[in-house]
Amino acid sequence: MIKVKTNSGSWQSFCDLIERFLAADEVHITIDGTSVSGYRSPDSPALWIRDHSDILRAGRFYTEDVWSAAEAFADAQAASGRVFDYVLTVAATWAGERENWERWVRVPVEADVEYRLVKAAFLAWQASGDDERLARILPSLERALTYATTHPSRVDPDTGLVKRAYTIDTWDFDYTAGRHPWLNFQITDHTFWGIMHGDNSGVFESASLLARLYEYVGEPERAAEWHRKAAHIKRAANELLFNGRFYTHFHKLVDVAIEGVDESEQLSLSNASAITRGMATRDIATAVLKEYQTRRNRGTSFAEWFSIDPPFPTGIFGDEKLVAGAYVNGGVMPLVGGEIALAAFISGQEKYGVQTLEQYRKMITESGETFLWYFPDGRPSTVDTSTSPDAMPTDGWGSSSMLNALIQGLAGVHDQGAMFRDIVLSPRWLAAGEHFAEVELAYPASGASMAYIFNHDADSRSIALSIERTTGEGRINVSVLLPEGRDVESASRNGQACQVTMHRVGDSSYAEVEECSGRKNEIEIRYK
Repeated sequence: MIKVKTNSGSWQSFCDLIERFLAADEVHITIDGTSVSGYRSPDSPALWIRDHSDILRAGRFYTEDVWSAAEAFADAQAASGRVFDYVLTVAATWAGERENWERWVRVPVEADVEYRLVKAAFLAWQASGDDERLARILPSLERALTYATTHPSRVDPDTGLVKRAYTIDTWDFDYTAGRHPWLNFQITDHTFWGIMHGDNSGVFESASLLARLYEYVGEPERAAEWHRKAAHIKRAANELLFNGRFYTHFHKLVDVAIEGVDESEQLSLSNASAITRGMATRDIATAVLKEYQTRRNRGTSFAEWFSIDPPFPTGIFGDEKLVAGAYVNGGVMPLVGGEIALAAFISGQEKYGVQTLEQYRKMITESGETFLWYFPDGRPSTVDTSTSPDAMPTDGWGSSSMLNALIQGLAGVHDQGAMFRDIVLSPRWLAAGEHFAEVELAYPASGASMAYIFNHDADSRSIALSIERTTGEGRINVSVLLPEGRDVESASRNGQACQVTMHRVGDSSYAEVEECSGRKNEIEIRYK
């Protein structure tokens, strides 16, 4: 459940519309007599762990069944640790098939699947607080990340970074220089290998999450090992892949050149995710966001949420539908916009975050629809222009990314543990011109909830926060965006003076209150 009431009245309807999109994207299947539920992509009827794990960032506030999808993929995991991409239990009619087999598929060129399982399981535990299910799935999560970070098909031995075939960012078909007649998904002796930043930022985040889970269950040595692996990936990826403006799309391990595009200028869709996943340093985040804004200002597209920019020449991946500006070859994707918005909020560029959210809010409010991708001129995708079987107007992947940016970015609620026991609360409503906000979040899987009321009084130069949650366990770290150009003066918690410091994120000033605990807290911050 998500409730967001503000003085503008804009954001509750935004949440309600995305809730409707997500309800239309639910998948319910039966595997070995067990009901499995998850979230599907708008361009495929299958249950992909990739889409599900991202959508669950928003879906965890609306569904009780947060576990069954992750558990199903863990149960089907290979002994090596490898994880399937998707499961399908209806006929693939778009491929001319009638058989409704239970079909588990792994796309060999993919290198991002295993870390997605870790993220999905972490979110399931976060919403449910179910320690027994966490204990059962932890060995599968470790096997998955061990495979992703050690298997010869997944790791470059010289750098220790995750490698893959020459795909477009995280997508599932690779460049073969015409050796394959259509989209290619297989690794061969002729595969063009390289290192893509998105795989590594994803493994970095999931390794960090796995370390956090091991700390929680009391296994500090395993936690330390995964922290070490995460630190290595962050250091090595930033040194090798950041080019001074953004992350190079594909660092080649096999020489190959594609005529008709300046590959050194290609900004690909996982750039902003490197910021939201925590791999990008503060300086890298600033540079990447600047690059997005530079491309926005060129005016060649209605939004800078590119799958890749500039795109590849038409048809070189084996399908003539992949024209420049279509689908993952330069299409404009809300799933990228949501990551940009969140990255901007957490990097001290709050107005850019608001601008991005507002653009998307107006888009979906006017049309009542949202698509996986759009042409740069604003036309939405269709079945005829896609290489995929569907083009649903209820894109859960992008809309959930935008909703996540609203909750974690603008509303500033970042749950770091389970059931709101470890919260970083950073309300940024002033960036949107909102001086009052009432926010309530709840996880249906556990019933855990938290709520706060934000009040800014410009006349008295004060900000009041009233915080309440269902648990008194754990901590709350409060960091509030101050009006532009203002410094913090004092703060109180529950009527008593408390320590407060000011810190800067980019050009923005935040008042950081000493750590809180308990179910209820009343905080007042005064500035000068």
